[in-house]
Amino acid sequence: MYPKHTHINTIRERGRETERDMAPTRTSKVERRIALRRKLHILRTITNSKSVKKSSIIMDAFFYIYKLKLQLEAIRREYQNLINQIQEVKVEKFGTKFLVRVTCKKGKDFLVSIMEAFEKLNLSIFQATTTCKHFFFMQAIVEDENQVLEVKDVTEAVIMAIQKVV
Repeated sequence: MYPKHTHINTIRERGRETERDMAPTRTSKVERRIALRRKLHILRTITNSKSVKKSSIIMDAFFYIYKLKLQLEAIRREYQNLINQIQEVKVEKFGTKFLVRVTCKKGKDFLVSIMEAFEKLNLSIFQATTTCKHFFFMQAIVEDENQVLEVKDVTEAVIMAIQKVV
């Protein structure tokens, strides 16, 4: 096989390789520990935690996230309530034309109902734009061919059309 001195040299070299390999492992452990301390410090800062223990900091972060989740749910409920309460009809008259702006909660058939109300009043639609992303919004320019309608008449007809759908 191998001469004895060659075998001993191989063992020594292996030992040296092990020591060399251990140095980066120690360094990476230290780096991981430092990184963990930084992250825990950031958690303490964000959550205003007074704790020093790792487990306590993590629990404080958990409660902080839970509180944020509850706040988000409350904001969503408030937002939904505001959307449900929005109902605004503005009508302005310019000669024989009316500028009609309608804002209300999102729902089915608002546009159809409003268009039917315009038809009942014999109003011609000159231009109309609508959007339904978070709520229903419509802006229309309509013309009174008979020139007998007032702002109040158009406003009441549009409000009745919206209430018919709701």
